[in-house]
Amino acid sequence: MTLILAAIGLLGLMALGAHVATTMGLISSAIALSIDNVPIAVIAQTAFKSINSYPLMAVPMFILMGNIMMRGNIVFVLVDLIGSLVRFVRGGLALTVMLACVFFAAISGSSVASASAIGASTVEELKKERYPANFSAALVAVGGTLGLMIPPSLGFILIGSIVGIPVDKLFIAGIVPGLFEAALLLITTYIICRKKGYGSQHASIDVKGFFKKLPRSSGALSMPVLIMGSIYLGLFTPTEVSAVAAGFSIILCVFIYRSLGWRDIWGISKESVMQSSMIFAVVLGGSLIGFVLARMGASNALVQLMVELDMKPWQFLLLANIVLLILGMFLDGVAMIVLTAPLLFPIATQLGINPIHFAVIMVANVEIATLTPPIGLNLFVMSSIAKIPVESVVKGVIPFFATRLIALGVLTYVPWLSLVLL
Repeated sequence: MTLILAAIGLLGLMALGAHVATTMGLISSAIALSIDNVPIAVIAQTAFKSINSYPLMAVPMFILMGNIMMRGNIVFVLVDLIGSLVRFVRGGLALTVMLACVFFAAISGSSVASASAIGASTVEELKKERYPANFSAALVAVGGTLGLMIPPSLGFILIGSIVGIPVDKLFIAGIVPGLFEAALLLITTYIICRKKGYGSQHASIDVKGFFKKLPRSSGALSMPVLIMGSIYLGLFTPTEVSAVAAGFSIILCVFIYRSLGWRDIWGISKESVMQSSMIFAVVLGGSLIGFVLARMGASNALVQLMVELDMKPWQFLLLANIVLLILGMFLDGVAMIVLTAPLLFPIATQLGINPIHFAVIMVANVEIATLTPPIGLNLFVMSSIAKIPVESVVKGVIPFFATRLIALGVLTYVPWLSLVLL
C-alpha cells in the first residue's frame, strides 16, 4: 500500500510540474523519515554516496566534449566528407545524414545532443533537396537515438555506476548493437527514399573529392578512435578518456578548425555544468528511491515472486521490455534508468541473464523512449529545429519506429550481438 501511495504521489507531483529529481527526493525522504524512522543523516549520506562515484565523473566531461563538437560545427565537415561517397544513390543526402548521426553518436554520448547537432546543421539542406519536412525531422530524431547505444554512452555510464558493472565493458558491448541498429536504420531510410522518390542523386561517386576532403576531416574522425581505442587497449579508463577527449575537442575546435574561441568555450563549459547537474540531481533522487525500496525489501520480494511464478528468462525479458516501453512514454531516459535498474537487474541476474546483455536491452528501450510521445525529447527538439508541429514529426517517425522495435526484439533474444566483443 505504501508503494502504491508513493507512486501516486510521484506521478502527481510530476504532473504539477515538479522536476523528477525533486519528486523522487521528496517522496523517498518522506517515506524513510515517517515510516522507516531512518535518521536524516543516513539519508544525506546515502544521497551523497550515490554521486560521489568515480565512473560518474565521466558524465560532465563527455557532455562538455559533445557540446564543444556540436557548437564547433564539426557536423558540416562530416556531412561534406560522407556525402562525396553516398550521394550518388537515390536519397543520398538522407543516407549521409544518418551516417553523420552514427559518427556523432560516437563522440556525444547523448541522444538529444546528437539530434540537436545534426538537425541544426542538415535540416535546411534536406529541405533544399525537397525532402518533406516531417521526414527530415524524423530522420534526425531517429538517428540521434544512436548516441545512447554507440559509446561513449551516458546511459551505460549511469547503469554501470548504479549496478556496479564496469563501464568499459558496457562501452565495448554497445559497439555491435549500435552498428546493427544503424544498419537497419540506413536500410529503412533507403527503402523510404527509393519508394517515395525523395531527394536527388549525383552522377557518380566523388572519390577524388573524398580524398581531397579527408585531411580536413581527419581530426574529427580521430575522436572515436581515441575514445574506444584507448579503452579497448586498456590505456585509459572511461573516466580518464572522457577528460582526454574533452581536451582534444578544445584543441580541434579552437586551434585546428578555428570554429570556436575561448569565450565560446567558457559559455559551453557553463552550459555543460548545468546539464551535468541535472543528471546528478536525478541520480541523487533515484538513489534515495532505491534506498527506500531496499529497506522495504521490494527488490528481494520481486526476485522471490519471479522464482515462485517459475518465470522463464524469455518471459521476463518480454515483460521487462513492455514495462520499459510504457515507462518511456512518461519518463526521460535518466529517470528510467535510475528508477528501474535497481529493481530489474537483480531479477535478471537471478534468472541467469547476463547483466551486460540486459544493460544493452535497457539502453535500447531508452533509445525508443526518446521517440515516444508525449515525453519523447527528440520529437520536441526536431519540432523546434524544423519549425513543424510535434504531431508531424511523430507521423514521420512511425516507419522508423517499427524498425526500432524489430531491433529491440533482435537485441533482446540474440545476446551474441551484445557479448561478441567481450
